[in-house]
Amino acid sequence: MSPGLKKFLIFGAVALVLFLLISRPTESADAVRSALGWLKDGAEAIVTFFQSLFA
Repeated sequence: MSPGLKKFLIFGAVALVLFLLISRPTESADAVRSALGWLKDGAEAIVTFFQSLFA
């Protein structure tokens, strides 16, 4: 991937995130909350796996 294209894609992604945060803050917060919930659930599953493995 060329450096110019990479910069363009990063700029576009940042602009999209900023647009969504400004135009739809409630929906953006819900999306972040959901993503953090998925990460929490995944981490808890990994911890449970290792606890079961070494118990």
